[in-house]
Amino acid sequence: MPTTTRRIHIQPTGDSVLVQGMRDIQSQLKLPLAFPPEVEAAAAQAAANPRLPALDRTDIALVTIDPPESMDLDQAMYVERTDGGHRVYYAIADVAAFVTAGDPIDLEANRRGETLYGADAKIPLHPKVLSEGATSLLPGELRPALLWTIELDRTGEIASIDVRRARVSSRAKLNYAGVQQQIDAGTADPMWAVLREIGELRKQREQARGGISLPLPEQEVDVVDGRWSLAFRARLAVEDWNEQISLLTGMAAAQLMVRAKVGLLRTLPEPEPQSLQRLRITARALGIDWPDALSYPAFIRSLDPAKDTHVAMLTACTTVLRGAGYTAFNGELPAQPVQWAVAAEYTHATAPLRRLVDRYTGEVCVALCANQPVPTWALAALPGLPVTMQASGHRASQYEKAVLDLAEAAVLAPRVGETFNGAIVEVAANAPGKGVVIVRDPAIEASVSSASSLPLGADVRVTLIEADPVKRVTRFELAD
Repeated sequence: MPTTTRRIHIQPTGDSVLVQGMRDIQSQLKLPLAFPPEVEAAAAQAAANPRLPALDRTDIALVTIDPPESMDLDQAMYVERTDGGHRVYYAIADVAAFVTAGDPIDLEANRRGETLYGADAKIPLHPKVLSEGATSLLPGELRPALLWTIELDRTGEIASIDVRRARVSSRAKLNYAGVQQQIDAGTADPMWAVLREIGELRKQREQARGGISLPLPEQEVDVVDGRWSLAFRARLAVEDWNEQISLLTGMAAAQLMVRAKVGLLRTLPEPEPQSLQRLRITARALGIDWPDALSYPAFIRSLDPAKDTHVAMLTACTTVLRGAGYTAFNGELPAQPVQWAVAAEYTHATAPLRRLVDRYTGEVCVALCANQPVPTWALAALPGLPVTMQASGHRASQYEKAVLDLAEAAVLAPRVGETFNGAIVEVAANAPGKGVVIVRDPAIEASVSSASSLPLGADVRVTLIEADPVKRVTRFELAD
């Protein structure tokens, strides 16, 4: 799935509001901060005894590209041109080479569902001895992987798909900013020019399908001399090209499963018209032109992630993507198999260190490409995975929202009593004096109230009446 959530990064600080606020969030949500001793022990033993496949593909010059602080490296990539188009090698960490169905690691991963991200307080899906050690595709290390080989024709469409277990070794651990600097300076490895070609072709295919991507940047919170500030780190071009490779692999996995009528899809229904209407009001509130004739996908493509107001708009656009879920099937295709934003069948298959479901979809695809039955343990788990992932997704959203609420309240705390420009984007159906306002500077969304009915869609002046980091509450009142 294209990026649909914000990653919130808080610079290291000893600020007591942040430290206590994060502790309170984790306690209130009852988040699993530590792994049980038996899980850590099983992980240590598994890390020392990986199940390495016979196929050796250490000849492929794979590299990883992630944020510089990342150590849980799920994917390594190499791309090249062919006579007929392009070839993508995409190695995915093979968690099943370390974890056995029903063992302590597997049971705990099924309880957690996914890695939780909240500022710098990451709560991993697997113990770090695996997720940041033996399973991670760290450079210079021999690793078991699911190696995808996807052939593309000259237009960027999928021509053939193969995935099999192989031993691989990443050549380098790269980061987005460093690679983008080399690309801009003309000193980057030639592979990155090939990635650009593939990325641009795949974006053209996406546009032709009517699909969309939401290029949400990372939101950063800085604390300087006791004053909090919010800023957005704009996405780099290489991040978008790299995201297209992950998206391509998810679509390839879905193709294999749909063809065989067994597996699990990531689905999303078409949004309700009122959701799109709310977004048009939001665009006007932020001063962004959205002509009536411009479609939603075309409007998304017109936004510039380097502009804070456009980032706020992109964030608001995630609301129409609510309702995404997983659908398992065996023998008969789902009635609604499409992921609306992708405008095609799609599944999650590229992040098994951070998301439980990817271990199972990868296993299904390996079996299908080998013309073998899907392993019983994977097949048996499919029906229950949608519920597991729905619960973990809800928990992840709660965590992200709580951290953002904490950051926004801390940023605005010194400004209580000030008046801001904004627009009313939502009015409660049963309480017309209560609703939601988008404030332009800083670009945030918060609750607002008035003694009279709020004017939906109107430009307004609002007064900040509360910004409490302890309660994680920010509230405005309509100014006279």
